[in-house]
Amino acid sequence: MVINQLPLQILTGLAILAFAFFWQTSLSGITRKIVARYHKRYGPKWYQEFRDIFKLMSKTGVTHGWVYDFGVMMALGGIMATVMFMPLMKFTAFPGFDNFFIYVYLFAVGMLGMAMSAVGSGNPLAGIGVMRALTQMVGYEVPFMIVVLAIINGHGTSSLSQLAAIQQQAGVLSWNLVKMPIGTVAAFICLLGMLGKKPFETFIAPAEIASGPMVEYGGKQLGMLMILHQFSIFIEVSLFMNLFLGGAANPLGFALKYMAVYVLASLISQAMGRFKIDQVIKFFYKIPIALAILQAVMVVYLGWGV
Repeated sequence: MVINQLPLQILTGLAILAFAFFWQTSLSGITRKIVARYHKRYGPKWYQEFRDIFKLMSKTGVTHGWVYDFGVMMALGGIMATVMFMPLMKFTAFPGFDNFFIYVYLFAVGMLGMAMSAVGSGNPLAGIGVMRALTQMVGYEVPFMIVVLAIINGHGTSSLSQLAAIQQQAGVLSWNLVKMPIGTVAAFICLLGMLGKKPFETFIAPAEIASGPMVEYGGKQLGMLMILHQFSIFIEVSLFMNLFLGGAANPLGFALKYMAVYVLASLISQAMGRFKIDQVIKFFYKIPIALAILQAVMVVYLGWGV
């Protein structure tokens, strides 16, 4: 990284961060409207998510000690850093640092901060939610990593921008969605788990453990977690786009691909029930991991999909 380019790179990262917040928060509101119509309801205004966040940020929240407060800041900071490294269309804030494994590391910092804060609240329901969330991560990360490692092995790079560029060379036919369909299906199932969509909503389970990790949050802390949630969705959907849909070369392509992935995941969620936590793990270690291993064998040993 050239030192004299660092200020411009930081500004680019901040611009990506601002875009991610306004884009995903707007889309969350639009998706709530679509889901409401799916249920034959009118639904809230598309900008309701902004109103909720800004209203919460204007309030004072109850604190449960410095671990509780610091954990929220650590979680939000880790997720924001992850967003800043994410390639957005032709823009990459820190060229050469868009390595997939960097995202895994930074994203883990955010998740650990969230876990630390929730447990610091002292509410047993929050602890149960955290344990379920970490258990679910063990479930979906294994098949997802197998598929991604197969992609990295096949294309010879772990850079998201380079992986997207490789897939853009011959149009749709060069997308990993077309070349590695079995792995794409496995990864999309894992994406539902990452997003916390049904049937993998076990760690939230509002009717069972009162929203799990977030049961004790209110005011500014809850507002920060809502912002964190929007950033997390942006990271997860963008990862899927860059790995399987060839990223995006222009704003229209980005909007269409991103909306297709997120809205489809949301609609599937509305048609599903909720698994128990043991059912979540058993499911991920049966169907997705079998699909992931099959795709990895096809790529690594047979050379199919490369």
